[in-house]
Amino acid sequence: MMIYEGWILFIYMFFIGNLIFVSKNKHLLIVLLSLEFIVLSIFFLFLVLLMYMDYDMYMLMIFLVFSVCEGSLGLSILVSMIRSHGNDYFQSFSML
Repeated sequence: MMIYEGWILFIYMFFIGNLIFVSKNKHLLIVLLSLEFIVLSIFFLFLVLLMYMDYDMYMLMIFLVFSVCEGSLGLSILVSMIRSHGNDYFQSFSML
């Protein structure tokens, strides 16, 4: 029964994160937070599946390392864009 509840929660979290990513793309910070929420839902899926199958959790540690690197890279891009343009609006700078 736990695996079924885990799937339902993963699907709910994943679709809410994708919905926020698609609809709220005015600020870069909101886009980065929605991407981190999607990564958190995938981490939760891995956690439920690995606990259900009684595997080791080494893959989760590798996944956490890459997600932390992705988050720090996103924050550094956000800081550099705020320093160069003054805000995090997508409309205030060109994508070229």
